[in-house]
This record gives sequence, structure tokens and C-alpha cells, in this order.
Amino acid sequence: MSRKKAIVPTVVTVATVGVAAGAAYLARVRKNDVKDFMVSRVLEAPAGRSSYTELGQSLERSGTFLAGRAARAADTPANRELLGHIISIERWGQQRLKAALGQQDFQRDEARQYRPPQDASLRELRELLSQVRAGTVELVRQLHVTPPDDSLTVEHNGLGPLTAKAWVRYLTQHGDLESRRLRSNREPEGLGN
Repeated sequence: MSRKKAIVPTVVTVATVGVAAGAAYLARVRKNDVKDFMVSRVLEAPAGRSSYTELGQSLERSGTFLAGRAARAADTPANRELLGHIISIERWGQQRLKAALGQQDFQRDEARQYRPPQDASLRELRELLSQVRAGTVELVRQLHVTPPDDSLTVEHNGLGPLTAKAWVRYLTQHGDLESRRLRSNREPEGLGN
């Protein structure tokens, strides 16, 4: 092999590693900038263009899909764990919406405090999921009747301050995205619902 042919793969490899290292460095150093950009573009901007009525309708529609996926889910430890996670985040988010409504003071806590019991059956988790989502829809109806100032934010432990509208969008998207990981008895691993 000639010296020129040996150098090209080495240069390409070094360049690729350099780009990957640079991207990792930027992600580490500028992670708050990236997070703020994503919160702004994925949650705040779209939610800010919507009314509470529209956000509530979207939440209800996604709840229908969420319930359908839960109904098709096989009774496995992984599915029960995932449903418990979805429920805990939804309950945790409800506390944030109540703070936005002025119904309670903000309390920085963790979603795991809102987890259903570990021994809850799949049937119990399905019922609880429907009840919890109905409670979130009710809170959005209250936000429609008594909307907080658009500049009011309530802290998300990982994403930072979110408006009430962004919280609704976050809960809608969280339940939708996570529920796609539920597996039915008829489905091979790796395929989504």
C-alpha cells in the first residue's frame, strides 16, 4: 500500500473523532444553552401560540391514545414500571399547574414521590392513568377560566422555569412519547405502537 493511501483513512478517522469530541465538548459546556433553545422551540413557542382550550383538547386527544396503548399493553414488569413513571410525572406536573393557578404554593419535589405503589396491578395502573389524565384536563379547564399571567413560570427540576401553557404541552408530549414504549403481547421488541 502506498503512503498516500494509508494517510487518507487516518486523516478521516482523526477528523471524525475530532468532530465527535467537539460535539461532546459543546454539549457538555453549552448544555444549558441547548436546553434553553429546546424548551423555547419545543414547549414554550408552540404552547404560547395556543389557547388553554386548544391545549386541553390536545391533552384529551393524547389521553385517548395513551389509554389505548395502555389497554393493549402486555402485563409485564417493564410495562407496569413505564405506566407508573407516566402517572408519577403527570401527578407531579399537576402540582406545578396547581401552583400556577394559585391553589397551592410551589414546592420543589421529585416526581418519584407521586409514583403509584410498586405492587399495583396493570388493571389498577390503567384505571389510575385515566383518572390522573382526567384530573390534568380539569386543571387545564380551570386555567382557561382563570388564566395566570403569561409571564408566570413554575420551575421544572430539569428544564427550568416553564409557563403554565408549556407545562400542559410538556405533560401532553411526555405521556404520548413514553406510552409509545409500551409493548403488547403480539409485538416484537423494538417496534412502536
